[in-house]
Amino acid sequence: MLKLHRHTFKHGVHPPENKTETNGQPIRQFPFAPLLILPIAQNIGAPSKVIVKEGQEVVRGQQLAEADGYLSVPLHSPASGKIRKISNVPTISGKMTSGIYLEPFPSSTQEVQEGTPIDVESAIPEEILNGIQNAGIVGLGGAAFPTHAKLKIPEGKYCDVLIINGIECEPYLTTDHRVMLEQPEDILLGIKYLLKATKANRAIIGIEANKQDAADFLSNYLKSEDLISVEVVPVKYPQGAEKMLITSLLNKEVPSGGLPIDVNAVVVNVATTAEIGRLLPHGRGIQERVITITGSGVKKKGNYLIPIGTPLRYVLDQVGVEESISEVYMGGPMMGVAVSNLDISIVKGTSGIVVFNNNHVKRAERIYPCIKCGACVDACPLSLNPSKLGILAKFEEYDQMAADYHLMDCFECGSCSYVCPSHIPLVQYFRLSKSIVRKRKAAAC
Repeated sequence: MLKLHRHTFKHGVHPPENKTETNGQPIRQFPFAPLLILPIAQNIGAPSKVIVKEGQEVVRGQQLAEADGYLSVPLHSPASGKIRKISNVPTISGKMTSGIYLEPFPSSTQEVQEGTPIDVESAIPEEILNGIQNAGIVGLGGAAFPTHAKLKIPEGKYCDVLIINGIECEPYLTTDHRVMLEQPEDILLGIKYLLKATKANRAIIGIEANKQDAADFLSNYLKSEDLISVEVVPVKYPQGAEKMLITSLLNKEVPSGGLPIDVNAVVVNVATTAEIGRLLPHGRGIQERVITITGSGVKKKGNYLIPIGTPLRYVLDQVGVEESISEVYMGGPMMGVAVSNLDISIVKGTSGIVVFNNNHVKRAERIYPCIKCGACVDACPLSLNPSKLGILAKFEEYDQMAADYHLMDCFECGSCSYVCPSHIPLVQYFRLSKSIVRKRKAAAC
């Protein structure tokens, strides 16, 4: 058994894990919905550009939309079928955006179209990065940042260590856990692509102690790989955040406003790594992803391989839900977003669906004034002052929040809101404040 890596980051919280109902459930294939709804904007950066027409028949794996610039990725057809409509589609933000309505052929074999393979042994870094972009791969941990752009090492920098993030600290979610147990070949091949693309000297797979079975399994599987090691870290939220994981594994701190490459590291989610290893040898694009569906309101809890574009309403109908549903989250309860419309669909960044019934949701009757208890300060993994930031947000002092209190360093983990005895929705305040700061910066350019 791999020993626990004792070093960890400061602060953090310990919410109930609630993973036992699905961490032993193998990945199962989900059926195709009668109609798939595909938003064009599924990544941070520029949305892709539609290259198909209404009425056109497409095959599974075919490009439906091409990358529109460097910080963009294409969108591939999750099924063979017919383009019924190109129109606005609903999104989790509440806004409508451009999208494609695809009707799968019910009698199709749904075989995946082959593309131009990329050989890991002979390919140069630029070819691997282009292949990752052409495959439409984004961060599957939830961020949805284009992976090829993340792997591009800036001029004057170098990558010493590649960190594969298998932490999955978000409560309820077990997607990455199952990927590590069921897709070791894809993970290993993905790491080889990543090592070559980044020119890193070594790779570390970081796994939280509550996934000791996955750590031992991968360590044994990779025992002949000299450049790859597995490290087990203590269970603490948000251990899976890039900066926190770097501190835990390397005992280095990413500077304020900085990126992992500033400490000569690159961090890639383990499911993203597996997709790279699965898709690049065939030159294919991503059409589906593994998602945990769980919570007190779900009847058939588990981990499912679900086509991109599957409507949430169809997903819930298939797994079965209780009558007394109170809340549905895309992602986990800490960093996920509560859903207000069941007509939205699964996108590349969807890592989980958590459904709660009335008995498992505690709502604060009111928000009380801050009592300066300091619980949020003790919880913040970046040692920010959420209390002060919350007060400034209330008075709309957004520029001061960014300039004097490092607002933009906040990655919205929700630890502050979780511990606040006054039930102040701090992370929601910060999310709104950050969006306003970004808009002001964009307007000033």
